[in-house]
Amino acid sequence: MTDDRVFYKCMWRLIPLIMLLYLINRIDRINVGFAALTMNADLGFSPTVFGLGAGIFFLSYAPFQVPANLILERIGARRWIFFITLAWGMISALTAFVETPAGFYAVRFLLGLAESGFFPGVIFYLTLWFPQAYRARLIAAFFTASPLAPVVAGPLSSGLLQLDGIAGLHGWQWLFLVEAMPAGVLALATILLLPDNPTRAPFLSDAEKQAVAARLSSESAGRQRDLWSALLDPRVWVCGFIYLGFELGNSGIVFWLPQIVQSMGFSTFATGYVIILPNLCAVAAMLLWSRSSDSKGERIWHLVAAFVLGIFGFLLAALSPSNVFVFLGLTLAWMGMQSAFAVLFSLPSTFLGGAAAAGGIALVSSIGITGGFFGPTIMGVLKEHTGGYSAGMIVLALGSVMSIFLVLGLGRAMASRAAVANAGGA
Repeated sequence: MTDDRVFYKCMWRLIPLIMLLYLINRIDRINVGFAALTMNADLGFSPTVFGLGAGIFFLSYAPFQVPANLILERIGARRWIFFITLAWGMISALTAFVETPAGFYAVRFLLGLAESGFFPGVIFYLTLWFPQAYRARLIAAFFTASPLAPVVAGPLSSGLLQLDGIAGLHGWQWLFLVEAMPAGVLALATILLLPDNPTRAPFLSDAEKQAVAARLSSESAGRQRDLWSALLDPRVWVCGFIYLGFELGNSGIVFWLPQIVQSMGFSTFATGYVIILPNLCAVAAMLLWSRSSDSKGERIWHLVAAFVLGIFGFLLAALSPSNVFVFLGLTLAWMGMQSAFAVLFSLPSTFLGGAAAAGGIALVSSIGITGGFFGPTIMGVLKEHTGGYSAGMIVLALGSVMSIFLVLGLGRAMASRAAVANAGGA
């Protein structure tokens, strides 16, 4: 029996369900961008109101990730993810009944609270099953749900927006109600199909469970396991601010891309299909880039190169007078952002384990996800004051510039620690 066979078996049993959960999670988070194509006019929302509402989600999402991950570590993934999935589906459906900016802000805040434990929980969950050599590609496979969400939500949302007037509801109301339904089904699937850890996996034999435990144990030596030390570790905080720069650009594209594409002259219906191309390109780039990072065992320069591609794309989109090159620039920016993600989130587990990994990964996400508030909010304010999207895209590029400097500093610090450790063991 080889380790690869056991881990591939775990992969095929776990990753499809996790990807599907995250796909629905992302759709319920970003479908507001498609709803805005008609909702903003129906409710009289300005670009600033919409941008603030899209971003306010992250003000509740950020601070609750650490306690949420500690709850998962205590009670197990199966029950905790069931509760999270059910809650976010119900709250997403409530968005259909928003009438005022205050109501919009409140529902988005509650949605962020409900979703806060899912993403960092899954990243920690993967560390319970898979060694380092698999993590970047598996995080990438999980995160393909991010660019795939618009691929699914675009055509679906465009179709649902055509239901305007049926049963006295606007099309955007149908969008929120219909797209919230799968969360309830998947909550039940989580209870039935998602084991808390390898020791509780009915699909693994005793020998296979021992093989997983032995491999993970062999990598755990020297990793920090104390929660409070992890929360104060400078490397964790630097990873968090790298993620902040990433999320500034990521969220700016996610929530505004449908409106940017529509401003190029496409109809509401066609917009949902046009945005498929950049998202498919991002999926391919992310999977190839994470596989390269895993196979070479290298993280820092893979991160730098991905952020450089993102910056180039944002600047091309911001400075080009041609819609064709604006679209190309946004596609390249999206490819760069998504390629950076999986590599970044494979870093904390290289020096954290156990409760420290649960808390540290959640802290990285908590710090970084605040960029999700600033990205769409800045885009909205600058769109309202300039009448275009160029200024906002330049600001999004600056987030990636910050991330590059932090990545290089982190790489130097980690290399110095490794050199000291090697010298001490010599």
